[in-house]
Amino acid sequence: MNRVTRYKVDNAYFNRELSLLEFNKRVLHQAYNRSLPLLERLRFLCIFSTNLDEFFEVRVGGLVEILERNAPPTQGPDGLTQTQTLNEISVRAHQLVDEQYRILNEEVVPAMRENGISVLRRDEWTPEQIVHLKQVFLSEVLPVLSPIGLDPAHPFPRILNKSLNFIVRLDGKDAFGRNSGRAIVQVPRSLPHIVELPKELVTQGRAFVFVSSIIHFFMGEIFVGMTVMESYQFRLTRNSDIFLDEEETDDLLRAVQGELAYRQYGDEVRLEITDTCPGELEQFLLQRCEIKERDLYRINGPVNLNRFADLFDLIKTPQHYFKPFVQAMPKLPKRNNSYFEVLQKQDMLLHHPFDSFQCVVDFLREAAADPQVLAIKQTLYRTGSNSPIVDALVAAAKAGKEVTAIVELRARFDEEQNVALAERLQRFGIHVIYGVVGFKTHAKMILVARREQTKLRYYVHLGTGNYHPRTSKIYTDYGLLTSDKDLGEDVYRVFLQLSSMGKASKMESLLYAPFTLHKGMVRRIRTEKENAEQGKPAHIIAKMNSLYDEELVNELYAASQAGVKIDLIVRGVCQLRPGVKGQSENIQVRSIIGRFLEHHRVFYFENNGNPELYCSSADWMVRNMFHRVETCFPIKHKKIRDRILEDLDLYLRDNTHAWILQEDGSYLPTQPKQGEEAIDAQAILLERWSAHVAS
Repeated sequence: MNRVTRYKVDNAYFNRELSLLEFNKRVLHQAYNRSLPLLERLRFLCIFSTNLDEFFEVRVGGLVEILERNAPPTQGPDGLTQTQTLNEISVRAHQLVDEQYRILNEEVVPAMRENGISVLRRDEWTPEQIVHLKQVFLSEVLPVLSPIGLDPAHPFPRILNKSLNFIVRLDGKDAFGRNSGRAIVQVPRSLPHIVELPKELVTQGRAFVFVSSIIHFFMGEIFVGMTVMESYQFRLTRNSDIFLDEEETDDLLRAVQGELAYRQYGDEVRLEITDTCPGELEQFLLQRCEIKERDLYRINGPVNLNRFADLFDLIKTPQHYFKPFVQAMPKLPKRNNSYFEVLQKQDMLLHHPFDSFQCVVDFLREAAADPQVLAIKQTLYRTGSNSPIVDALVAAAKAGKEVTAIVELRARFDEEQNVALAERLQRFGIHVIYGVVGFKTHAKMILVARREQTKLRYYVHLGTGNYHPRTSKIYTDYGLLTSDKDLGEDVYRVFLQLSSMGKASKMESLLYAPFTLHKGMVRRIRTEKENAEQGKPAHIIAKMNSLYDEELVNELYAASQAGVKIDLIVRGVCQLRPGVKGQSENIQVRSIIGRFLEHHRVFYFENNGNPELYCSSADWMVRNMFHRVETCFPIKHKKIRDRILEDLDLYLRDNTHAWILQEDGSYLPTQPKQGEEAIDAQAILLERWSAHVAS
C-alpha cells in the first residue's frame, strides 16, 4: 500500500489529545445550556465524565506507556513531545473538571432542587432519615463490604480501575491488637449508586441519597471498637488498552478473554480525591498509587459524577427530558411487505435515529425466513450478544442457511460482550471469523445471497454506524439497502477475502480500506484541486467524527490554496488548522453538538458538475485508512444523493448547535444574527420525520 507524497507545512497541525479535550469541552458546555430540559443537562455532565474516563484510560494511558518504555522523546506532527502533551493535558483537564463541578454545584443541583429533586448530603439528613438509612446500611450494604485494614499482613491493595473507595484514618486497636491507623473501603460495584428515600420521610418532592454517603456516614459500624477519625472518597483510573501480540496468538478468542482480566489493573494514570482530604492522606495515596502531582484531581463534590446517571431510571417525569419521538418506518408494498421486491426496483436510504433501526432487523428476519435465501454474511463490531440482529442470524442458521459472522473481538470496551457474542453464534453452527490479524474489521456490511430463477442475486446493507438497536436511537447514521449488482459483488469479494485470506480483488464501486480508500480520497481531493486551477467549479464537503491524517490534511491544504471551497463537519478530533492565510483560508471546520451524537461519515466532491457522494464506516484517520477493514460506498441514485445533500446543507447552516474551529484551536459557538432565523439541524430533521410518521 503506497502512501501519497507528504507536503511539509509549518505549524499546520493540532494535537490529537488536546483536540479531543476540546470536543469534551463542547460536550460539557451543553450542561450549561439552560434551554435544555433539566435532566438532559445532568446527562451531559455524566457523558462528559464517561468521555473523560475513556480519555484517560486510552489516550493518556497510551502516552504514559510510551514514556515508561524509556524511549527517547519524540515529537508528534504538532511539534509536542509526549511529556509536553501530558503537561498540557493536565492544565486543560483540571480546568474542565473544575468547570464541570462548578456547573453541577451552581447550576444543575440548585435547579434540580427547585424542581423537587434532591440528592441529600449527609449533613442534611433528618433523624428519621438516619434511622431508615442505618437499616438500609445494616441489611443491604454492610454484608457486601470488604474493608482492608492496612498493616504488614494487609499492604495497600491493588485498587480496581475506576472503583470508588474511601481512605479511612482510624484510632484504636482491633480485636487482634492491630493498630495500623489506616484502612481502605471499596464501594461495591454490585450495589446501586443511588437509593430513594421513602415518601413519608420527605417533606417536599423526591429525595435521593448516594450509597457512598450511607457508607461514609456509618463508617463506624464497619470498624467496631475503633474510632473513625476521618474518611475521604478517592478513585483511581488505569490504562485500559488491551495489548495482544497477534503474531504469537493461536486463538484470538482465548487471548482476548485472558487479557480482559488485566484491564482493571493497568498502570495508574489519574487519581481523583475529594478536595477536603488533608495533605498527609493525599500524599499517602499519591505514593501508594504511584501518581504524579500532575495527575491528581481534587474534586469539589461527589467523586465520579457519573453516579448521577442512576437518576435517569428513577425519575420518569417527561418535562425533564427531551420530548420523545416516534421513529419512521419505510412504506413497503402492502401486498406482502417484501424488502426484496422493493430493492429489486429501488435503493432504500435509512437515516437513523429518525428512521427506525427495526428496518434492518426486519430485513434480516425476512432473509432468515425466505426459502430462496441461501446465505447471509454480516460484520459485527458493537452489537451485543442479546441483540435482535443476532436473533435473526440464529434463526437463519436454524433454517439451514449458511450464516457467516465477522466478529471484531477487539472493539474497545466491548471485548467482553463480543466474546460472549462469538460463543453464542458458534453454538448455533454459525461460521464465526475474528477478522484479520493486525487489522480491526470496522466495516458495517450485510450480504444476503438469494436464488432468483436460475441465478443468485445479492442484497446488501451498508452503513456508517454499528448494528446496535440502542445506539441507533441516539447516533446519527446512514444505512443503504440495495440490490445494486456492482455493490453486491464488491461486498461479496470483501467477505470472501476476510474469510479465505485471498488477495485484494478489484472493486467496481466500493472503496475499501486498507487498500483503495485512502488513495481514492486523495485522488478525488486532487481532482477538485485541478478543477479549481482550471477555473471550474470545485467544492468538497466532508462530514466525519475525526480527522487525523497528515497526508489527507495536506491534500486539503493544497486544494484550499488552489481555491477549492472546503466545508468540513468534524464532530471530535480535528488535526487540520483552518483559516490560515496562504494555507487554509478556504477551509471551514464546524462541529455539531446536540441531542444526538453525530456519527455518519459522508464525503461529497463536486467533480465539475458530475457530483460524487460517498458514505463510509471510516473516518479520515490513519488507523481507519491503513489499520482497519473499512468500506466507503457510493450513493448512485440522484434522489437519495439529493436527500443527503439537503441534510449536509442543513448542518452547514446550523447556527444554534454548531461550533466553528478557529485558527488557534479554540471553538466558538454559532448564534443567529439579529433578524436571522435560528436553525437547529437535528431539530429540523426530527420535525420532518415526525411529520412523515404522522402522515
